Amino acid sequence: QVQLVESGGGLVQAGGSLRLSCAASGRTFSTYAMGWFRQAPGEEREFVAAISARGRDTVFADSVKGRFTISRDNAKNTVYLQMNSLKPEDTAVYYCAFLLGPIATHVPFGSWGQGTQVTVSS
Repeated sequence: QVQLVESGGGLVQAGGSLRLSCAASGRTFSTYAMGWFRQAPGEEREFVAAISARGRDTVFADSVKGRFTISRDNAKNTVYLQMNSLKPEDTAVYYCAFLLGPIATHVPFGSWGQGTQVTVSS
């Protein structure tokens, strides 16, 4: 059974940092690109960042470029999202996902985890 468990969210002041983790199971993690997505209240889920299967290539949404980094540890079946210089508009529930195809298209597939709430206060 495929499972994604996100953690690391919380309440932080603007300008602060958080590191999100996503533990994956049920697939051969090291053969899949992974992505982070987020959904703010009343908004559609949007792409944040993606990383290739071996971790050599990354892609970011323009809104987070230069502030967020994505990494992975294939030995631990875990993908991370380091978020720096956080802004109130980063407030959302953050989800990770397996990706289908190249990271440039960041197409998620399979089930979503429960997500982790990130709240940035001004």
